[in-house]
Amino acid sequence: MYKDPASLTVASPFTRGYWHTAARELKNLRMLTLAAIVVALRIVLGGVRIPLGDNLNIFFGYLINSLGSAIYGPVVALLSGFATDILGYFVRPDGPFFPGYVLSTMLGSFFYALFFYRARITLPRIIGAKLTVNLLVNVGLGAMWSAIQFSKGYYYYLVKSLTKNIGMLPIEVFLLWLFLRAMAPVCARNGLLPRQGKGEK
Repeated sequence: MYKDPASLTVASPFTRGYWHTAARELKNLRMLTLAAIVVALRIVLGGVRIPLGDNLNIFFGYLINSLGSAIYGPVVALLSGFATDILGYFVRPDGPFFPGYVLSTMLGSFFYALFFYRARITLPRIIGAKLTVNLLVNVGLGAMWSAIQFSKGYYYYLVKSLTKNIGMLPIEVFLLWLFLRAMAPVCARNGLLPRQGKGEK
């Protein structure tokens, strides 16, 4: 797939070429197979967590999600997110089904792809991606879904979720940076990601 760093030139989602390339991944059997693997891994890792305190846990599914989204792009990422939430609910149901969480899962994958797909994965991009997902998806939408389902108002859940997601942000960014730093060269050697630095081969 990626033979030289020139493939990084379509990294901007504000270009037609970016979306044309992303849409073509739907016809790539390798990408679809990888997306299915990512979905399966996310479902398995959905039950794995490290508790840090009251309602504070380190989850690991977002690591796999971010790498997969970086590889197959935003169009496939949306479908991957949809499949992850739907299948994950049937495998491990946690309360009544609520379609808002399907949208949140899809958008989380979508935002990771926007920051990482065909781009040089840097620490500022990692911070931007995690901040966007935490604030827009986890806090903004998450508080809305909680307010719709439960008795307390939107701002109650907003403040509660904001405190949690901001508190977890440094840890999640650090883990994501370590993970992508380790995996990006391996994926580049296998043609799944463009080379990230001049010294990579």
